[in-house]
Amino acid sequence: MNTDLTRGPVMRSMLLFAVPMILGDLLQQCYNVADTLIVGKFLGAHALAAVGSSFTLMTFLTSILLGLCMGSGTYFSMRFGEKDEQGLKEGICASFLLIFGLTLVLNALAFASLDGIRVFLKVPGAVWQPMREYLAVIFCGIFATFLYNYFASLLRSVGNSVVPLIFLAFSAVLNIALDLWFVIGLGRGVAGAAEATVIAQYASGAGIALYAFLRVPYLKLKRGELGVSRRCMKKIADFSVLTCVQQSVMNLGILLVQGVVNSFGATVMAAFAAAVKIDAFAYMPVQDFGNAFSTFIAQNYGAKEAGRIRAGLKGAFVTAGVFAAAVSALVCVFARPLMLLFVDAQETAIVAEGVRYLRIEGAFYCGIGFLFLFYGLYRALGKPGMSVVLTVISLGTRVLLANVLSAMPGIGVAGIWWSVPIGWFLADAVGFAYYVATRPERS
Repeated sequence: MNTDLTRGPVMRSMLLFAVPMILGDLLQQCYNVADTLIVGKFLGAHALAAVGSSFTLMTFLTSILLGLCMGSGTYFSMRFGEKDEQGLKEGICASFLLIFGLTLVLNALAFASLDGIRVFLKVPGAVWQPMREYLAVIFCGIFATFLYNYFASLLRSVGNSVVPLIFLAFSAVLNIALDLWFVIGLGRGVAGAAEATVIAQYASGAGIALYAFLRVPYLKLKRGELGVSRRCMKKIADFSVLTCVQQSVMNLGILLVQGVVNSFGATVMAAFAAAVKIDAFAYMPVQDFGNAFSTFIAQNYGAKEAGRIRAGLKGAFVTAGVFAAAVSALVCVFARPLMLLFVDAQETAIVAEGVRYLRIEGAFYCGIGFLFLFYGLYRALGKPGMSVVLTVISLGTRVLLANVLSAMPGIGVAGIWWSVPIGWFLADAVGFAYYVATRPERS
């Protein structure tokens, strides 16, 4: 089931590898969309605002673990491309110890910071109680998030993007069924929505971990292969920590923008909560394509296939641009019907603000599509620090402009929405200029 991306037709190999990742992330979004649909329709606007703000926070926390796992996955892909089985096994040991330990620390900090979140995110009093109730449960799933993302990254790094999809499909269906039962059948409110998600997360995390230990030969370690050298741990830390910084800075910026959104009250919070879910579906395929592209580049960089890297670059940017333009057109045209999937038609103010967000930000998905490719490119070429730089530029611009523009008379909330594409395109320009100046695939 493992795929060697250093051979075969370039775009065909990349797309076949990317499709299961895209389908898997569609199912991943079902976790959050199921909560949002059911909570928004059956528990009201305050509950929707609570779950929406919690989603932004959990995306930030998850991004820390995801970044660590993605960084390790890049290292695994390079060793797989080099056919260095011993180096791959040592990297697996080192990364598991590192990320497992950091997961425990993150989980403890999340619970310790629970009551300080209200102040940091400027959560209105009417929204805080259901939000706190939701978070107290959802934080219990952080370890499950580690399990799934670690073993999914390992499998994808050696070309297996199908098995992570299978486990995610099972957990997504389970999550939706439990959501309906806990929230509507048992009347457990927002806590029930969180409980459903956590149970489904552990089902996928434990399942994929068990599969990996039983079926992946690189995890069948002998006693003499359990040691970890200082050099290997440093390499893993370099890739994992910088990718973690890139992912967490990206989502920290979004979290800071969430605080600006929250300052405009429950109506804008609810509109943002629903529109962000639509966003996640809209540009998620190009994000996953960027991750597949990164694995392709990393394997070929390890195998020293510069020609395939250049061909992959051209094909990937054309594909992402065409797809993003098509999705932008669809989101702009169907913005209102999409909002009505999450919000009752009688909530006219929420629907109107969500439509405005989608028609401003959603018109420019090509900006975020190209940015995901630059992130994947520099991570795969052993330059994760450049991905961090691009993230800081994109999100720094977004946070700065969101605060400045939203405070201007006549602009207000729309300034938050306009700050998003401006940040994307500025980072794209820097990423392209750096590539032209350095041609890092030759190093």
